[in-house]
Amino acid sequence: MKDVRTEAIAGVTTFLTMAYIVVVNPAILSTEGTGITFSGALTATVLVCVTMTLMMGLYAKLPYAVAPGMGINAFFTYTIILGQGVPWQTALGIVFWAGVLFLAVSATPVRTAIAKAIPKNLRIGAAAGIGVFLTFIGLKNSGFVVADKATLVRFGEFGWQSIATLAGIVLTVFLLKRKSSFAFLAGIAIVTIIALAAGWTKMPDRIVAAPDFSSVLFKLDIVGALKLSLVPAIISIMFTDLFDSISTFIGVAHAADLVDDEGHPTNLKEGLIVDSFATFGAGLFGSSSGTAYIESVAGIEMGGRTGLTAVFTALCFIPCLFIAPLAGVVPASATAVVLILVGAFMFRSVRELEFEHLEDSVPAFLTVILIPLTFSITQGILWGFISHVALYLIAGRAREVHPLMYAIGLLSAGLVWLEHGKF
Repeated sequence: MKDVRTEAIAGVTTFLTMAYIVVVNPAILSTEGTGITFSGALTATVLVCVTMTLMMGLYAKLPYAVAPGMGINAFFTYTIILGQGVPWQTALGIVFWAGVLFLAVSATPVRTAIAKAIPKNLRIGAAAGIGVFLTFIGLKNSGFVVADKATLVRFGEFGWQSIATLAGIVLTVFLLKRKSSFAFLAGIAIVTIIALAAGWTKMPDRIVAAPDFSSVLFKLDIVGALKLSLVPAIISIMFTDLFDSISTFIGVAHAADLVDDEGHPTNLKEGLIVDSFATFGAGLFGSSSGTAYIESVAGIEMGGRTGLTAVFTALCFIPCLFIAPLAGVVPASATAVVLILVGAFMFRSVRELEFEHLEDSVPAFLTVILIPLTFSITQGILWGFISHVALYLIAGRAREVHPLMYAIGLLSAGLVWLEHGKF
């Protein structure tokens, strides 16, 4: 009984640390111009959290929670839909096919081969670049950064909404330093309260409503997503999910001592299979791809060690299906708090980059810098792969490049040509 109680407390703790995704993900996906409704995106987000976290607990028997990934949701919205003009139904189809590809990789030895082939510097560079990408969007949403015809971007007006975002960041950091599970929720709440008091947003006519199963659920365009021009996006989502999943599983597993006799994460194959289901399942539900959350370590620190922790976390998400009207009150300046801080956390990995040799540092740098500057995770990852192979050949270190990496480099070059070639 004590073990069940411990797992329940751990599950609730994990839920509290990541409950912000119920508001933040729909806010990103329903950005003006995408055509996705907030209520539909919220329902899809919660469905991903509930079903895939349950699957993680019952099938993979791991205490990890699953939710739509930060970074991929921004890529899905700002690059694929708004940047490339892809209809949201087709964009969901892209997520679906990325999940199918991810499943094929996870269920076969290809998973291990890819994990060994991709250099550590490129994996870290992708995480850091996505962090800058998220922070940039957060700064834009809070008014700190605005467009400029001459310089592309510049510092915006330092108005009351920016000050409100700063207040949310300060409160969140204060609570994070004290290891509070309510840190992100408190940051969002304080900015929302300020917005309500100032009249920037208004309370809805009703607090709860039935889940929206009609807007985006099963509305994906699977056939339309198979255009050659969209293949780079499919592969980029697959690789990003793979990097994110492996990094999360390795990091959390070692921190919680959830490793086997050889030091590998427990049930890694099963965990990655769940993550692949979370990707194409998200496409079916109407959301950007799901992934295991690093916040799961909060519940593990509370004693969660089995899949029962994930089951309790999943159950906590179910009531969130009914709060779309209340969640819709949250302004962009409030969700910016999460975007800026999560981006900062992801960028911390840059300290692990190796800068001694140009053939190692330049590909990582290109990955980091091109993701935010092109508003595309695809471009950062593809040019990282291409430059890694090219510079190792130039440096006379061809034998140190994994054979599979040559194939990935050539594939990346072909995808860049396919998407942007004008000759």
